[in-house]
Amino acid sequence: MVEITLKIIGPARPSRLHVPSSLRVHDLRKLIAGKNRLPVENLKLISQGKVLHDREDEDDIYIQLNDGDSLIVAVKPKAPIGLDIDDDEEDLKFQLPQSTSRWKKKLYSFLLNRLKLPDILLMAIFSLSLKAWILVILWFILAHVAHKWDLGPLYILGTGFCTIFLNLGRRQPGDVSAYSIFNEDFRELPGTLNADAIDRDIRTGQF
Repeated sequence: MVEITLKIIGPARPSRLHVPSSLRVHDLRKLIAGKNRLPVENLKLISQGKVLHDREDEDDIYIQLNDGDSLIVAVKPKAPIGLDIDDDEEDLKFQLPQSTSRWKKKLYSFLLNRLKLPDILLMAIFSLSLKAWILVILWFILAHVAHKWDLGPLYILGTGFCTIFLNLGRRQPGDVSAYSIFNEDFRELPGTLNADAIDRDIRTGQF
């Protein structure tokens, strides 16, 4: 057992608490909330300038405490009745869905905590499917080959045309194209303005 000092933000004086030297952050939060009669769900613990989290990648986080360590305890104010307000900064950051596979969560934790990648880059990385990433990597490999054979411009033009044709989609039965040349009997959309429509309006005195 070790004795730590709790510095609660506000008018309360610092207090001392005896806790095990190694324990889960979740258990530490419950001990502090029970001793000071604070709402555990609104409690934030700060150690050495870092916010302590209960879990990471679905694993409990343990904290090692020494005799005389200090923790800053902050209580997040409750939202007014009828309003669902959460001013936690983490809610404004990119987060993976709960259904995300374990290896993706491990990769996300490594990129965020170790490499310190910004949220916008993490969003771009995890928004693409595995198939899309394979295509991106394959494109860069072929681009290197095309550059060696002095075919870079043709490779980029070919990529552009392939992207256009692969994203044209398919019309459902009964759908009409905005371009009459692609429609059966060159049928036009209602309200289409062309030379024939202008000539017809002039002849009938409607222009």
